[in-house]
Amino acid sequence: MRRLLHEMNPSMKFLAVTACILTLAFFFNPWTPLLFFAGVVLLQLLLSQTNWKLWSLAMLPFLIGAFGYFWTTLVFGQSGDSPVLWTIGTIDITVQQWELAWSLSLRVLAFSSISLLFAFTTDPVHFIQSLMQQWKLSPKLAFSVLISYQFLPVLQKEFVQLQQAHRIRGTGSRSSIFKRLTESRRLLIPLLAGAVRKAERAAFAMEARAFTGEARTHYREITLAPKDFVLFALFSLVLTISCSAIFWT
Repeated sequence: MRRLLHEMNPSMKFLAVTACILTLAFFFNPWTPLLFFAGVVLLQLLLSQTNWKLWSLAMLPFLIGAFGYFWTTLVFGQSGDSPVLWTIGTIDITVQQWELAWSLSLRVLAFSSISLLFAFTTDPVHFIQSLMQQWKLSPKLAFSVLISYQFLPVLQKEFVQLQQAHRIRGTGSRSSIFKRLTESRRLLIPLLAGAVRKAERAAFAMEARAFTGEARTHYREITLAPKDFVLFALFSLVLTISCSAIFWT
């Protein structure tokens, strides 16, 4: 029960997330994104084993962005002809500005929550395999994307190693930020050269294993199960209830 979202077909989950985001883009009242945000968090709370501490850290930049949207809209938003709610110094905050500020900030939270749900409950390898099997994505393109994704931690590790090597030689201990920026080319050039060599070796390995875009068999079969359609219906239900707020507000 607590792993249903993790076990949901990744392609079906991606389709549900994309449909929710595209639909929410057409609703500008504050209640729709608020209800959707609450519904997504509830689904993730009941049907997933999310590390909520890590989720909170990932959500923090979006909260800061939402707050930025909120106060900038209150201060610089178009007031129109709506009545003034209150006045702070020389700033008049109208009903239109108040509703628009809440709408924009809650839309940020709604979009970020559904995106984090997908990120925290989806294995990248299973997602690529599902795209190949359900959506007939080219294996050549799919594995190229997967290899590029796996290069990121390798590049980060090599960057740290280069920094440590420069510190040992006494060339990486500059106190000035400007000098650090100018000397960063000593790190970037070997890092780029290593990345090119790894990409070339990966390309040769893929060609040797016949990753040429032709039909292939799969060791792990990603299938569609009845629970995938039930979970898709749950996403649709949350979206429908959220969108219906426009009729009773």
